[in-house]
Amino acid sequence: MTGFKDLSVYNKALDVVKEVYDVSKKFPKEEIFGLTNQIRRAVTSIVLNIAEGSGCESSKEFSKFLNYALRSKHEVIACLDISEKLEYTHNNDSYELKRKLEEISSMIVGLSRSLKRTE
Repeated sequence: MTGFKDLSVYNKALDVVKEVYDVSKKFPKEEIFGLTNQIRRAVTSIVLNIAEGSGCESSKEFSKFLNYALRSKHEVIACLDISEKLEYTHNNDSYELKRKLEEISSMIVGLSRSLKRTE
């Protein structure tokens, strides 16, 4: 497969990890083992699944890891929704992160489709 560091989707997702960490630093301290931990694990899972999948021997297996990355993206969005509801984040912060996550999602879907064409 390809080197994951060369994938633009990997690099965009890595940038979003930093942003989510920055936003989640503002969560209340009592959330450190709750929502803060959950959103951070979910956003890093996007990046890690792209990286891990790129090391697979087949396109089909890589696509499976890309699907896991998409599922983690949904989890991050749900965590952002919760953080908004609990008033830990402002709509502006969440909106921009969600927009970037949707862009990453589109890139993952596109990569997955291109992998299917090479099978």
